[in-house]
Amino acid sequence: MNVIEATFINSLKGILASDRILTLDEDILPYSFDGTAALKQRPGALVFPLTTREVAACVKLAREHNVAVVTRGSGTGLSGGSVPLAGCLVICLVKMDKLIELDEKNLTLRAQSGVITKEIDDACAKVGLFYPPDPGSMKISTIGGNVAENSGGLRGLKYGVTRDYVMGLEVVMPDGTAIFLGNKCVKDVAGYSMKDLFVGSEGTLGIITEVILKVLPRPKARKTMLALYDSMESAAETISAIIAAKIIPCTLEFLDRMTVQCVEDFAKIGLPTDVEALVLMETDGHPAVVEEEAAQMMALAKANGARDVRAAADEAEGAKLAAARRSAFSALARVRPTTILEDVTVPRSELARMVSHIADVARRHNLQIGTFGHLGDGNLHPTFLTNERDHEEMHRIEAALEEIVDETLRLGGTVTGEHGVGLAKKGFLKRQLGEGSYELMRTVKHALDPQRLLNPGKIFD
Repeated sequence: MNVIEATFINSLKGILASDRILTLDEDILPYSFDGTAALKQRPGALVFPLTTREVAACVKLAREHNVAVVTRGSGTGLSGGSVPLAGCLVICLVKMDKLIELDEKNLTLRAQSGVITKEIDDACAKVGLFYPPDPGSMKISTIGGNVAENSGGLRGLKYGVTRDYVMGLEVVMPDGTAIFLGNKCVKDVAGYSMKDLFVGSEGTLGIITEVILKVLPRPKARKTMLALYDSMESAAETISAIIAAKIIPCTLEFLDRMTVQCVEDFAKIGLPTDVEALVLMETDGHPAVVEEEAAQMMALAKANGARDVRAAADEAEGAKLAAARRSAFSALARVRPTTILEDVTVPRSELARMVSHIADVARRHNLQIGTFGHLGDGNLHPTFLTNERDHEEMHRIEAALEEIVDETLRLGGTVTGEHGVGLAKKGFLKRQLGEGSYELMRTVKHALDPQRLLNPGKIFD
């Protein structure tokens, strides 16, 4: 460590207790990467603040020393958004884990950014309330990370994504100033909607330290169904038919053949492994409406080519089937040493074509790709099973991903539906946005963070 670095570390000790500052290689190593495959970089130091005031003091100090800052939660991100820069300061918010208030009168919840996502919904459930966004990592991910990435989840079709539930944010700006944006009011049109600028900004504009979230009354009933198909086209047609019937299910998820085989091998819950597509359907709400919608969805699935449709016998079996879908990534990850989980979204009408294209890309490049995702909102997760030490195969994956992105954009889609841009997708962003929109984003970044202090090199160079 040179003189400047030593001075900086000593100054950090004037802000935080020494046991909340890490500088040794063996301590910092677990924070050198996130959930994204093949991306890793050692930071210069890592701190665990407990309050917004401590975060602000660390940012001010970093600014004085011209040290880049990367914010981190649980590190479950899948686009490299929280991968450190060499020599940067990582501000890890996992110890800011206080659930401050659950306001039943206003249907809001206030929490520090380090609270685990599932703990928020669990707290709501105790009083008959519901926090819908449910990313696959909800048992591990933090709410601050969800807001920074604008995370989605299995219930996104009916309930939307994280942005739809953010009512207020406390944010530490790049100069160390702490500001609060938004409030508990359902209606508020005073000035620019600044809070929305920070949702999905991936730590490049400010550090989110506290959130106010909208919560809902918990659905009184839920029914889970499983439909099995011999063709992806039939599965996609079923989804179109359900939406055309003016039914908005809680969940419409699918697994392709490879993913079903891996999930069954992993979870052993009796899934047939000879299907081309498995679709998980859920409806929730008033018990009478749930029964009616479930019957309609099962009939539409059969009418559109499902070879078998079954309903879960009870809530426990439904939870078991939903858990099978949630285990898709874990099941695929057992096959090869490296798992690259990608994220593209196309209009629902183009789903069958996109899934077929991914399968064709896999064949032509001689790759293992399992595809699963949110069939109801067009969000697909082509998952590459590989070994990052096999450089020749990794080059084939790069070429395959280029083809998948090209087709996604040709079909009117987006290069990321819920994982964010980070490092992994920034090379594709201008291709999607166009020059004008891309430069507008760069202008906003420069206006708020002229020193490029916060998460530099993410989203764009």
